[in-house]
Amino acid sequence: MSLKKNRIVVKVGTSTLTNDQGKSNLRRMEELSMTLADVQNMGYEVILVSSGAIAVGANKMRLPERPTSMRMKQAAAAVGQCENMFLYDKFFGYYDKTVAQILLNASDIEEEEKKENLTNTFTALLENGVIPIVNENDSVSYTEIESADRLFSDNDLLSAVVAVLTDADTLVIFSDIDGFFDKDPRLYKDAKLIPVIETIDESVYHLAGGAGSRRGTGGMRTKLAAADLATAQGIDVVITNGNNPRSLYEIVKGQPKGTLFRGRKR
Repeated sequence: MSLKKNRIVVKVGTSTLTNDQGKSNLRRMEELSMTLADVQNMGYEVILVSSGAIAVGANKMRLPERPTSMRMKQAAAAVGQCENMFLYDKFFGYYDKTVAQILLNASDIEEEEKKENLTNTFTALLENGVIPIVNENDSVSYTEIESADRLFSDNDLLSAVVAVLTDADTLVIFSDIDGFFDKDPRLYKDAKLIPVIETIDESVYHLAGGAGSRRGTGGMRTKLAAADLATAQGIDVVITNGNNPRSLYEIVKGQPKGTLFRGRKR
């Protein structure tokens, strides 16, 4: 794969962090935390972009189903974000790592002064060996839950924005399938994984399917849009299966895993 190194942004979605009952997948979260801690010990700077607040919050509130009203979604996000950060702090703490929470709105990226302050915060955290954990500020910003104006699209685009904002070298998007295929592997048994994509054009977008897991809202098309945004800024992007967080070891070593979208030379 011949990846660039040093600063890595890793994005995990709801389908990676929760099980079929909507509860936190504790084994997966601990394995993810251990892997990221170990990768940081290898000399990399690590930023985690994590979804799952609404799903986890809905379960902790014992709601019979995923909420549909705005106020209940925001309430669930507030509860779920607290639960996720508690678990991350616990699991990363096992490996002597300190984490920080950063919740973003679109205005944090679009307003120059806020953007500069945010960049400075990321830099200070990384300089001090802290692992930032980033999510949308769903409990405050309705546009990031369900709006035509939503900027981040289930954290896929958020992860690309964070990668660009922090001048990362690599963005790894953990999905619920093995990478980018020539057709939907859940529908076609003869679907073939595309190991490397040099250029994202209309023909590549045409191959992207629709919605992904029922527990999340992102699909392969949003991941492709995220890859498009990041690679335009020279950032390598890997889409691979989040069921095995340890695949990050292979990725940082430049071994083939999932699909690599090469960053364009600037």
